[in-house]
Order: sequence, then structure tokens, then C-alpha cells
Amino acid sequence: MPLDTSTYALAHLRLDGRRWNELRRLHASLSVQSSSDGSAYLEQGNTKILATVSGPQEPVRRTGRDGSSEAKIEVEVNVTPFSGTDRKRRAKGEKRVQELQLTVARAFQGVVLGHLYPHSVVEVRLHVLSQDGSLLAACLNAATLALIDAGIPMTDYIAACTVASSPSSDQSIDDSDPLLDLNGLEEQELPFLSIATSGEEGKVCVLMMETKVQMARLEAMVSVGLDGCGQIRGILDEVVRQHGKRVLEAKVG
Repeated sequence: MPLDTSTYALAHLRLDGRRWNELRRLHASLSVQSSSDGSAYLEQGNTKILATVSGPQEPVRRTGRDGSSEAKIEVEVNVTPFSGTDRKRRAKGEKRVQELQLTVARAFQGVVLGHLYPHSVVEVRLHVLSQDGSLLAACLNAATLALIDAGIPMTDYIAACTVASSPSSDQSIDDSDPLLDLNGLEEQELPFLSIATSGEEGKVCVLMMETKVQMARLEAMVSVGLDGCGQIRGILDEVVRQHGKRVLEAKVG
């Protein structure tokens, strides 16, 4: 069903009750799987990701010398058949899955202090349990928490979200107001981008757009996205601090 003017009521609310600049509920937990070096479970709206980390460790197979002595980040994304409405089993070699893996790996290659673990591999596995928009952003956020849980040194968090351009057909809404943190229905109907930042200063490390958008709207979309990433960074930081507090209390008690 197309996203029509009913998406916004007189109070300027979206179908899920949020305003244009509101995030969905974000819930996360660390150390959810004891068999890995680090793990995290994240819910961003109805998008649910389980992330596990193994390493740093010696690579199982050597593919030749690439001239780099830094640790390599390897990412594997597993999309469960029941995660979406189409019940389609996605192969590891599928183009969409490969793009996700490559984007996440490149993002963390830039923030992980790989020189501390030369000639080693850090394996990140992302299990997509449910999809309802912002999949890349949720994968990046979950991987951040899992790497922190594994004790992998990084320069800072990576926090990510999505931003869409408002439908121009709705004259009651200022077209310059983008929509923050999209659900699945909004992603299907609106042009959007995924953005990720690192550090409190909001350094952009991922900016991906797979749809067309008017150039005049791009600046506002990026601005709202930066603000959203800042909000998500604060939430992730609180999750890490609360987890550390519980671990400390358990050891002291």
C-alpha cells in the first residue's frame, strides 16, 4: 500500500506515532552468548540483530600477502529466512548480503586499532533475526557493541541511522523536514540514506544512498542524520556503561 497523506495526522505524526525527528525504541544487551569472545543483541524498532565477535586470532587460511600488518576485520551476515515477510533464504553470496558485509567491514577497519594485533583477524558475525527497516544501521550499531564486549580497542563508537526525504505531496509538512530512523514501510516508499558517524564530533564514516533524491534536500537529510547518530551514540554509551556497572557489581558482590 503506498504511503499517502494519512501518514501524517494534524499533529504531524507518522503511522507508528513518531514525529519526524524521533528515533524508534532502541534496546540492546551485551554478553548474550558465552561461546564467543564478544556478543550483543540489539533491537532497533522491530529490526533485531544478534552480533558475535571472535578474535583477534590467527587467520585460518592465508590468501597471500597484502602488505598490511594490521588486523583484518572480516564480517559475515546471516539473514534468517523468517526475518522478513518474503520468507526467502538469502545466500551468503547474494549481492545485497555482500554489500552489507563489505560496508560494515570497511567502516570498522577505520576505527579498530588494528596495529595492536598485526597479522591477525577479527571475525564479526551478524545474524539478522527480524527486518523492519534500517538494516545496515542496526548491523553497525550491533557490531559496535559486540566489538566493545570483546575488548577490541577502537578509537570510538560507530553509531548509525537512516534518514528519508519527506513526501512532497503533503503540503502540511515542510519539505525540508526529513524523517529519522525509518521503518520497513517508509523505506519502501521514500528516498533515504544510511549514515554512520564515529566520535563525539560526528565524523562520517559511512554515507550510503541507494535511491534518488533532490539535491536541495540532501543537506537537510545529512544534518538530521548527524543528529540522529549523536542520539544513538548516547544510547549505546549508556548500554555499555550499565553493562560495565553490572559486571563490576557482580565481581564485588
